[in-house]
Amino acid sequence: MESAPNFSLICIITARDLRVWDSHRPAHHQKKMVKYFCSSTDIRSTWDHVVSAFWQRYPNPFSTHVLTEDVVYREVTADHRLLSRRLLMKTNRLPRWAERLFPAGMSRSVYIIEDSIVDPVNKSLTTYTWNLNHTTLMSVEERCVFQGSVEHPATTQLKREAWISSSIYGFSKPIQEFGLARFKSNQVKAMKGLEYALSNLQGEAPQRLLRDTVKDASEKAKEAAKTLASAAAVPQKPRQFI
Repeated sequence: MESAPNFSLICIITARDLRVWDSHRPAHHQKKMVKYFCSSTDIRSTWDHVVSAFWQRYPNPFSTHVLTEDVVYREVTADHRLLSRRLLMKTNRLPRWAERLFPAGMSRSVYIIEDSIVDPVNKSLTTYTWNLNHTTLMSVEERCVFQGSVEHPATTQLKREAWISSSIYGFSKPIQEFGLARFKSNQVKAMKGLEYALSNLQGEAPQRLLRDTVKDASEKAKEAAKTLASAAAVPQKPRQFI
């Protein structure tokens, strides 16, 4: 059975540790087969607002699988960069075939480390996340760069990369395929969660969530109307009064 993460070691880090992965961490992927994902998008909000929303994005209705978040390290460097390390606990429902690969009694919770570097001078926020446990079944490493746009100050550019690997002999390829599909689904939810936080930060009602709520209410009203119409269409026997 896979051992639990050593949380005492998670907290023993230095500013140098956070700087190392910023430029060198993904290099080890050249030694093994992984699934690689990369996407770029423009967020219609200033970099300052995006960074503020980043720290306030949990909880949100699109990321209910994120159970807890804790800051375990934080430092402001001499060049005014903010270095942070956070520990998050998440849970994801597994498909039936993956349940067979999990030993009975093993925790379904996943512990995630999130390192981040905020550079206010160059207007960049770089994050790097990876899972601490269940790494034999699947390892997911993600790097995101939120970069302020010089040409369009009201827009923030986001580049997201992910490396997905598995060490299960004979099943690594399908597990990686599943991991990639799950990651794509989760990153869509992550963007919705960030947009939700941005809307709250700007004092606006989250438009997409509002549209979804109205749509659900409309569909329920239509179903109720159909039920009433069906009931009205059924011929009823005339009442008899004695």
